[in-house]
Amino acid sequence: MIHTQSSRSAQPLGNTPHAGIGDKIRGAMTVGKTRWYMLALVFFATTLNYIDRAALGVMQPILAKEMSWTAMDYANINFWFQVGYAIGFVLQGRLIDRVGVKRVFFCAVLLWSIATGAHGLATSAVGFMVCRFILGLTEAANYPACVKTTRLWFPAGERAVATGIFNAGTNVGAMLTPMLLPLILSVWGWQAAFIAMSMLGLIWVTFWALKYFNPENHPTVTKAELDYIQNEAEPEQARVPFSRVLRMRGTWAFALAYSLTAPVFWFYLYWLPPFLNQQYSLGINVTQMGIPLIVIYLSADFGSVGGGILSSFLIGRGMAPIKARLLSMLLFAGTIVSVIFAAGASSLWVAVLAISLAIAAHQAWTANIWSLVMDYTPKHMMSTVFGFGGMCAAIGGMFMTQLVGYVLTVTHNNYTVLFTMIPAMYFCALLWMYFMAPRKIPTVTD
Repeated sequence: MIHTQSSRSAQPLGNTPHAGIGDKIRGAMTVGKTRWYMLALVFFATTLNYIDRAALGVMQPILAKEMSWTAMDYANINFWFQVGYAIGFVLQGRLIDRVGVKRVFFCAVLLWSIATGAHGLATSAVGFMVCRFILGLTEAANYPACVKTTRLWFPAGERAVATGIFNAGTNVGAMLTPMLLPLILSVWGWQAAFIAMSMLGLIWVTFWALKYFNPENHPTVTKAELDYIQNEAEPEQARVPFSRVLRMRGTWAFALAYSLTAPVFWFYLYWLPPFLNQQYSLGINVTQMGIPLIVIYLSADFGSVGGGILSSFLIGRGMAPIKARLLSMLLFAGTIVSVIFAAGASSLWVAVLAISLAIAAHQAWTANIWSLVMDYTPKHMMSTVFGFGGMCAAIGGMFMTQLVGYVLTVTHNNYTVLFTMIPAMYFCALLWMYFMAPRKIPTVTD
């Protein structure tokens, strides 16, 4: 049977209803900093995760020319990444809840680093499909692990900010890729680029193995910080079968809403470089391709952190966490409408401005939908719920990848239809989340 308990935000030092953001941050920091070090670890993991993903989009013109890829070949390569990603999300989300975030995430990053290096050995579209499938299968652990870490280490009043910070790693990774890759490509070639990315992952797993612990096991966390983190007492609960997780309303509230909006970022990641290259005759070098992408993903970083700050501010003013997340998401959905103007933009920088606003709002939206699912999901099933939602989103991404490839093929690379359909996906997701998201944490008992 399922009971409920209220989901209330923790009130850190200095977090009175009328305290300023600076006062709240200073007050929270006085109780300890260990949780922010743990957040830094998952931030860097997310950065590496997206360097590995974004590299293919930046190198697409070179690889397509060398291996004679068509638009459909490129779509199929990304499709098989999504297949692996969908399988990996649900499996590794469940594993993290059962085995522990430290061991599962260590193994996942080790394996995805090896898979990244293996791309350098591929000689055809089929070879890239195999490598991308394995990469997707292993990289899928990243977000369930990051969300689980945030759920374990941060109280509700800080979760959206923490989520925005680690999710900013996606944009940092996507931004660093066009800055660094052209140099490696010009000096050593595309094979060396994949090997270099693989080595970065192997360095990270060493730090994770040595430095990460759960709050109650961390050797340096203070009692004050531990009490602050665990301010929202939850009863200890036995493991629940996966079938019971699937019967929870909150599981489907998150899964379907996330499935509608997550594929949009995949579209940006994989198709922005080809779009800019085609529309404005850009070459793959730092000054032409790199700078627009850097501006776009830097904007996304501001959106990711700013979106978390907004809902945290509303919570600090006394608004219930879930209401604060939904209100913030409504504002960001309206901002995303700007992307409609990108396809027909008269100049490169008009398109960059429209896309920058939309991708910043997307990342702000993401910080809040992830925080929202943390607000109403018990911590012992957090990764399972998120992993299932991520699997559904990856399946949505698979279909969107095929849709993008088909639309561009039949319209001779016209992006207007694709940019027009994006805003509607957020309003549909918001409506679903408004009616379906639980307002309390469910407690499962026998």
